[in-house]
Amino acid sequence: MKKLDEFYTKLVEALRKICFKIFKPDTALGKVIDKLVNKEVISYLFFGVLTTVVSWVSYALFVKVLGVSGPDDTLKISVCNVLSWIAAVLFAYITNKIFVFESRSFKPSVLGKELASFVGSRLLTGVIEWVGVPLLVKIGLNQVIAGTEGMLAKILVSIIVVILNYVFSKLFVFLKSNAICPGIWASEPIVRSSPPSSR
Repeated sequence: MKKLDEFYTKLVEALRKICFKIFKPDTALGKVIDKLVNKEVISYLFFGVLTTVVSWVSYALFVKVLGVSGPDDTLKISVCNVLSWIAAVLFAYITNKIFVFESRSFKPSVLGKELASFVGSRLLTGVIEWVGVPLLVKIGLNQVIAGTEGMLAKILVSIIVVILNYVFSKLFVFLKSNAICPGIWASEPIVRSSPPSSR
């Protein structure tokens, strides 16, 4: 874990240097970059990419295991898609809990609350994506990108979903009060008061 922490520190420093060569730190955009280019956001994006890989690979595995025979095998395709979503959400929960938001409490009550909130927020953003893409296509954002009809709508909704997932996780799922165990990932040191004197 220490090497991973060092990797993130170096990566964030390198990204900040690159950004501040392009945008001066004292400008409005520089101040936004200063807030956004940090270990938490970079970790969130990194594990988000890995979550996508988990989703795609698990989908392919479930298709093989369940023996999907073609595009008309819609029930099996739906089951594979749901199972891959579950695998991706569980992976995202674990990585977000430990590495991104550093929630270190493993009390069953905290785990249950976090997991329920996490799954609930992912269901909500899933509905936003499910409804949003066709809605945007219907109102005219059906531009073809990379040979795919409506890809602009898909990209725009995906950006909104990623932002909402981050906000929901930060504000409603992984509360700072659950970060009870400091470690190399802790972004703020835990200050302990001295024990009272015996006088």
